[in-house]
Amino acid sequence: MIESRGNLISAATLAAFGIYVILVAVKLPYVSEVGPGPGFFPLWIGIGLVIFALCLMLSSISPSRRAVPEKPPFWRPAARALSGWFSMIIAIALFGVIGFALSFVMLTTFLIVVLDRRPVWLALGVGIGLAVIFHLIFVVALDVSLPAAPWGF
Repeated sequence: MIESRGNLISAATLAAFGIYVILVAVKLPYVSEVGPGPGFFPLWIGIGLVIFALCLMLSSISPSRRAVPEKPPFWRPAARALSGWFSMIIAIALFGVIGFALSFVMLTTFLIVVLDRRPVWLALGVGIGLAVIFHLIFVVALDVSLPAAPWGF
C-alpha cells in the first residue's frame, strides 16, 4: 500500500534527476593531474541522489504503524519551503559581502532555529562546525578558494 503518493512522485523525479547527473558525469574525466576531475563530484552527487530517492520510495511504499498526525493548513509547508529557498538566495548574495563562512553560519542557524525549531546554541555549533569542515576540505585539502570577506575569511 502506498502511504504517500507525493513522496513517491518526488522520489521518482529525484531518482530521474540523479540518473541524469550520473550520465552526464561519466562523460567527464573522473580525476585530473592535480586531484579530483570535473566528473568526480557530480558522479557522487548523482549516486547520492539516487540512493536517497530509493530510500524515499521505500519509505513511501512500506506501511507505517504510527498514528496519522493532523494535517497542517495547506500553505504552511509551502511557506516553510519558500522561506528556506529565500534564505539560501540571501546567503548566496551575501557571500561576496560577508564571506562564505559567516554567510553559511547565518544560513545554517536560520534553517535550524526557524524552520526546525531547535535551540540557538545547537544551530550555532552546527553552523560553525560545518563552516570549519568546508574550509578544511575545500581551502586546505583541495586548494579551492571560497568567497572571503574583507577581514579574510
